Amino acid sequence: MKLKTRKEEYQEKKLIVSEHIRNNLNKRITISELANIVNISHYHFQRIMKAILGETVGNFIIRTKLETSALLLNYTDIEIQDIAHKVGYDNQPAFNKIFKQYYKITPSQYRKNKKNIILQNTDNFNEINLSPPQIIRTPEKNVIYIQITGEYGNNKYAKSWNKLSNFIKDNKLFDFGTECFGISHDDPEITPKDKCRYDACITVNQKVKPSGEIGIKKINGGKFAVFQYKGSYDNWGDIYDNIYNKWLFESDFELRNIPAMEKYPANPNITETDILEIEIYLPVK
Repeated sequence: MKLKTRKEEYQEKKLIVSEHIRNNLNKRITISELANIVNISHYHFQRIMKAILGETVGNFIIRTKLETSALLLNYTDIEIQDIAHKVGYDNQPAFNKIFKQYYKITPSQYRKNKKNIILQNTDNFNEINLSPPQIIRTPEKNVIYIQITGEYGNNKYAKSWNKLSNFIKDNKLFDFGTECFGISHDDPEITPKDKCRYDACITVNQKVKPSGEIGIKKINGGKFAVFQYKGSYDNWGDIYDNIYNKWLFESDFELRNIPAMEKYPANPNITETDILEIEIYLPVK
């Protein structure tokens, strides 16, 4: 049995820490709590995490909370006070203050600015090969995944999908129900491009242990509006503009507080020039 390298061990711990933070944004998260979860000495935890996260843990927590709140301001009608509570602030004035420090405007101004944007690319769905959605329910799914940090579509994607595919093959995890999902956690209009996070995921039906940068987790089930898209990456921004800023605002649905997913029916190693056939899963209620 191959022993894990120290780097692989820390990559596993990074995934555990980032998932715990993302799943507990409404709570006060302490450094001691995180250090205990991954069994790292409190004396060294912050330096180790800074090395593998690329920023301090405290900054990562605050940035994740504020960027999540910006998404909720953009795409929901949830009251600002309730958004503050969802990201762990007990009172709105404290939330307003730190939000303004980060975005240079207040949450109410941020929401107003978004609603005043006139979109230039909200054409008919047929013109961009995007189908009207089907509303479905899906169960939770167990996946192996690699989290990629950086500008969406960077050169790490192909390597990550190949690593996942090889892991599936080497551990005999493939079956006829295997599915590939991509989860983009951040909006590049809100999060700096070099901090955007994307999870490349492949479903598994057997017990499996994490291995270095390959983690294991459950992806959310529930109700989704599923759009089918066929085309290239050339107008990918227009696709999401249509979904979020046209279909969603004109529908009777609200977003659930989890990220959207993309399902790839074939090889997820795609390039900007390929013709894609992708299902976009928008979490709704």
